[in-house]
Amino acid sequence: MNILFICMGNICRSPLLEGWAAHRRPDSPVAFSVDSAGTGGWHAGQPPDPRAIAAAQRRGVGIAGQRARQLQTDDFQRFDLLLCADRDNLAAVRALAPASAHSRLALVLDWCGVARGGEVPDPYYGHERDFDHVCQLASEAADGLLRRLASGA
Repeated sequence: MNILFICMGNICRSPLLEGWAAHRRPDSPVAFSVDSAGTGGWHAGQPPDPRAIAAAQRRGVGIAGQRARQLQTDDFQRFDLLLCADRDNLAAVRALAPASAHSRLALVLDWCGVARGGEVPDPYYGHERDFDHVCQLASEAADGLLRRLASGA
């Protein structure tokens, strides 16, 4: 199973979601790979936001080696599941996706069983506590991801 986490710029939320999923992968009974991308490409090639790196690092999760990239057309073929941080990004991805990929698009917190219809808030214009909150949500999403994969759903 190949999973792609998507947010707007690929420097805050999606790197944290990718990082936590990769961190929890050894505990999964189901093999999977993870990546992340942004609907926008203005941060392409850059590392995650330093505040996201710090929030993850405080919890023992390393994301500093990731580099932002923009969602590409071939991602719809390469990934089995495309999980978006919020409704705006989900709508943007749906607009780009071929009809055959729509069933593989979802909100990450919803699909992972964390919050029905829930969204991961963008911490970019916030404070350290906002990044800590997103980091906690990413941890919960990773736990839910493993539960859902283990259940075969």
